[in-house]
Amino acid sequence: MNFAKIIGPLAVIVFTIGAWRQFGWAGIGLAAGGVVMWILLHFTRLMTILKKAANRPVGHVASAVMLNAKLKKGMTLMHVIAMTRSLGALQSPRDSQPEIFDWTDQGQSRVRCTFVGGKLQQWQLHRPAEDGSSGQAAA
Repeated sequence: MNFAKIIGPLAVIVFTIGAWRQFGWAGIGLAAGGVVMWILLHFTRLMTILKKAANRPVGHVASAVMLNAKLKKGMTLMHVIAMTRSLGALQSPRDSQPEIFDWTDQGQSRVRCTFVGGKLQQWQLHRPAEDGSSGQAAA
């Protein structure tokens, strides 16, 4: 069971009850104002991240290798979008689980990320095959 989904609403209820007992109706207003402010802060952060991502090509990242190094299991999709400043290129069917997104850099290195329930479960770095002729000198 995911206790994180229970702790947030439970904290709001406890905060509201405590405010009611301490300040009466003014406390309820204070608690409601605090909860609305918290929601607005998260909404503003979400809109800022998506606004920055909208100005970049879908599925593009500056360095796939650096992205691969920064990823951690359990990160949210929104956190990965904030890191890359780009929406990932969806590789799985829409509205199905798991969701698979790709981010590619200019050198055609690619990071494929698998999200289940919005949380990063696994990722893999794919690098293009080296061409053997590029490192040899002409005779």
